[in-house]
Amino acid sequence: MSNLVSDHSDAPSPAEADERSDAAADALDALARRALALVPAGGGRAVVGIAGSPGAGKTTLAVQLAARVNAIVAAEASSASGSSSASGSSSASSSASAPEAASSAPSPHFAAHLPMDGYHLANSTLDSLGRRDRKGAIDTFDGWGFVALLRRLHAETSHTVYAPSFDRTVEEPIAGEIAVLPDTRLVIVEGNYLLVDETPWADVKGLLAEAWFCETTDDERVRRLVDRHERHGRTPEAAKAWAESVDGKNAILIESTMPRADFVVSGVTAAVLPR
Repeated sequence: MSNLVSDHSDAPSPAEADERSDAAADALDALARRALALVPAGGGRAVVGIAGSPGAGKTTLAVQLAARVNAIVAAEASSASGSSSASGSSSASSSASAPEAASSAPSPHFAAHLPMDGYHLANSTLDSLGRRDRKGAIDTFDGWGFVALLRRLHAETSHTVYAPSFDRTVEEPIAGEIAVLPDTRLVIVEGNYLLVDETPWADVKGLLAEAWFCETTDDERVRRLVDRHERHGRTPEAAKAWAESVDGKNAILIESTMPRADFVVSGVTAAVLPR
């Protein structure tokens, strides 16, 4: 797994680094099993939300969480299949078909990651609204569209639901790039405003099996944001100004929504944090 631990802390010894990595892996595994327990036993789909301020580590956590859930599901299915084959090998009929065996295989898409960032308004729309200079603020997203997508994820399980992604190289949403397949049982959505208690965002929490808040220190968040903005073309000065002003202003609103979360998780170690 990719290490969630920041590489900008005081340099640890190799043994300390391994210990931190193991702790982060264990914490991620615990989160994955918690998320799996939320999936309805009788069918249907669970949607787990991860909220948090810009640079908190929501996307990294959500991507790793989906991958870990898929790995757990595959490993458990393989173990069950192996046990079943061993116990039934002596009495199995030679007419047993391969498709029957294959039908018990888990979907590699059991869990999927879906970012709220796909609901950014297009740059041309932001220009016409006069909001381009504060892109990322709550009114620069299509909140109604995002809520409608969450409802579709629950209601439309017999066919693929397509959702937009966000391309940071061009700073634009990309329509229909994410496919949530019929056999996807767990969707992990992440974004800044999942827990905001105003229309239309207030409807989000009721569509989530659980809502988690990803927390990281302000210093680390700003460092990550400056690095991100520089990698996507801003000068160091412009990157720092955007991280501290635009992103910083948005973070004030987002951090105020933390009490609405079911629990808080570290954006550095994936550990559950005290409230």
